[in-house]
Amino acid sequence: MARVKNKTTPTGLSVKAFLGSVDNAKRREDCEAVIEIMRSITGEPAKMWGTSIIGFGSHHYKYPSGREGEMCATGLSPRKQSLVLYIMAGFGDYNELLAKLGKFKTGKSCLYVNKLEDIHLPMLKRLIRASVQAVRKKYASR
Repeated sequence: MARVKNKTTPTGLSVKAFLGSVDNAKRREDCEAVIEIMRSITGEPAKMWGTSIIGFGSHHYKYPSGREGEMCATGLSPRKQSLVLYIMAGFGDYNELLAKLGKFKTGKSCLYVNKLEDIHLPMLKRLIRASVQAVRKKYASR
């Protein structure tokens, strides 16, 4: 099987410069708030992963197919339509937290938020903390 290089890897790009390039002032402000939450929860500094994801911490994963790589433990990306938070453990175990979170949409591991005012921040912090703990536990022995 040909080895595919992951596009989402840590880079030396500047988080500050990336945030400065976000045109939407409200989205930029929300990013700064989430960055502080994620930094506080992970104890890790913000790093750019690829060209558009701000990530915290990392873990090495390996799928049954043999594909493997590194990914951040949690992260965010200011997209045009919404702020995307990466909840790497997925959402299957967090129905109770999600029910109290507020207005959002989800993908496999993506939490899409239009603005932070739509979200109950204490629940968001609990969700991020639970996900980071689950990821660290799952990948600690690998």
